[in-house]
Amino acid sequence: MVDVCIIGSGAGAAPIAYELSNAGFEVLVLEKGKNYTEADFSKDEVGVCRRDMFTPALKDEFHIINEYQDDGRYKRYDGREYGWSFWNGSMVGGSSNLMSGYFHRMKPADFQLRSVYGEIAGANVVDWPISYEDLEPYYEKVERIVGVSGAVVAHSQQEPRSSKDFPYPPLQTNGAVKWFDAACKRLGFESIPTPRAILSQNGLSRNGCYYSNFCGSYGCSSGAKGSVRAALLQKCKAKIITDAFVYRLESDAKRVTKAYYKTRFGIRHVVQAKIFVLAAQAIESARLLLNSKNRFFPKGLANNSNQVGKNLIFSGGGSGSGRFVFEKLTKKQQKELMEPGLFFNRSLQQWYAYEEKGKRYKGGTIDFLFEHQNIIPRVMRELYDDKGNLVWGEALAKKVHRRLTRSRVLTFEVFNDWLPTDRCFVSVDKEAKDKYGVPVGVINLYSHPHDRKVGEYLAHKAAEVLREMGAVAVDYDISSSPPPNLVAGGCRFGNDAASSVLDKNCKAHELQNLYVSDASFMPTGGSVPYTWTIYANSFRVADIIKKELTSL
Repeated sequence: MVDVCIIGSGAGAAPIAYELSNAGFEVLVLEKGKNYTEADFSKDEVGVCRRDMFTPALKDEFHIINEYQDDGRYKRYDGREYGWSFWNGSMVGGSSNLMSGYFHRMKPADFQLRSVYGEIAGANVVDWPISYEDLEPYYEKVERIVGVSGAVVAHSQQEPRSSKDFPYPPLQTNGAVKWFDAACKRLGFESIPTPRAILSQNGLSRNGCYYSNFCGSYGCSSGAKGSVRAALLQKCKAKIITDAFVYRLESDAKRVTKAYYKTRFGIRHVVQAKIFVLAAQAIESARLLLNSKNRFFPKGLANNSNQVGKNLIFSGGGSGSGRFVFEKLTKKQQKELMEPGLFFNRSLQQWYAYEEKGKRYKGGTIDFLFEHQNIIPRVMRELYDDKGNLVWGEALAKKVHRRLTRSRVLTFEVFNDWLPTDRCFVSVDKEAKDKYGVPVGVINLYSHPHDRKVGEYLAHKAAEVLREMGAVAVDYDISSSPPPNLVAGGCRFGNDAASSVLDKNCKAHELQNLYVSDASFMPTGGSVPYTWTIYANSFRVADIIKKELTSL
């Protein structure tokens, strides 16, 4: 019997494995995917982005997606048939290997959304059972141990900090950043440097960034990106078993007793532990609990309250872009714009809270970044002329060359709350099973209209900046489409066992030795990417488990 068995190895798992194993406890991590090192990562666009190099093939592992319709019914989609994937990095370190590393803290008001902004009809908005002050020391700990680069600049929405600045200086930025800062100044907007979980210089036994400009969707071959694999798991004493798909947890009335897993060859294994930590990603964690029914928990493990899988959330918002063309730029500006590799790294948070027509709204974050370096989608956009006619041969070659060498696209991403509702939740299918013979997860999708209203407000501000900078073809799309890499909820924490799955320490209300530490615990998501908060909370939970193990 081990001290701790952790299911999953991503952002919610690794800090616990790191802290407890280095404190002398026997920790076993069960990971479905493979283990990679920096030497395994390349810029192979076809393999990484067009095929299933780091994610399960949908023919083997998939989800059923039920999309809520205006008539009150759900439309069913089989992920295999529609190519609709919610997988993000099935490997040691999980999707943290493939993140862009945009690191923003949640604000104090994010922890008191209902108290500060009030109820919203049709949404299950609640306050968190912990405060920003409870999590702040762990945000700071992530900065030091994982490595966050940036510069703290005073602005109207700046959250309190216990440290004056980030431990690593900002990453190098493209010359066009000066245009952005100047445009914001003319508009009266507050431009701030974007914090990144990427080392700007060598440190923490890792290399600094070499500016390949292939961050999002790609593993980092330098080790600069602060994935939990590079920052934590490669530096801890936990035992990691790969090719270990956990399909069932066994329990009595009070404690989880065993975890069962299969290899890709169907070989079964069993693990016993004093404490179990579930961190398999929000959708899959709920699926595992729902598939672990027994006579003590006939609706699913830790689910006598019928709350497992409920209140699933994603990140609300969307994206937009504008193009800068040489014809409108000086020779100096042309050279600055085309500087290769360097980041843009600018954000706006001025409307994290805003008023409109006398009503106060919770807003969000806007991150600005250059169009992804992937060549295939950039070329595919040039296949047709302005009239919709197919372009080919020499004409296409000239058109592509001109676009790639005489213009550049600046994009933005909007992050705002995806409100939790009764209509967005995880269940399991009664018939469809994956390659392991286990019922697949069902993702029931619904986006509250309020999410899109806020997203539109923020996108309008972002587009205003691009136009002020001189961009052409400025456009944006705010929709109810869920980003599969930003998913949370399903096992929300709270003080009331009737309306939550976990207590404030992320331990199941109904089981004495089960913790859930991935993004499942989040009752609301804030208006920032979730990753930093998941890291921080996992370090917090590690301290709680450490005290519990010490007392046993």
